[in-house]
Amino acid sequence: MSADLRKRLTFWGADEHDDSLVRSVIAGHKTVTADTVDAYYQPYGQYGDGSYAAGDQIAVYDLQQRLRCIIKATIVERIRFGAIPEAVWRGETFASAAAFQRCHIDCLPHLDLHDDVEFIALHFTLLEVILS
Repeated sequence: MSADLRKRLTFWGADEHDDSLVRSVIAGHKTVTADTVDAYYQPYGQYGDGSYAAGDQIAVYDLQQRLRCIIKATIVERIRFGAIPEAVWRGETFASAAAFQRCHIDCLPHLDLHDDVEFIALHFTLLEVILS
């Protein structure tokens, strides 16, 4: 599949030089990403298409707009913030559901994240490393 037919995704960091999440994907540690339902289905910038579906091949960019790897979406599931499945918090590289929740509350301070808020969890596998 050519790069122009793939959807695009950017993993955010503390600043434009923080590529820790992409490096975690490349190392095989991070296998899930999650966002609120509303945000998941919205494109964001030039390197984030949103609306990823199982089977999609996705080009992963860092915040410097460099193509770093290709992943394949395997499962897309709707989850509740108050009941984060173990496969999701582990795939997001957290030690517990509570750690997942704390991080997302800190990263999304503009949202009222409570137990009934719905998230979409995107499970994926690494297909190819472009730039490690």
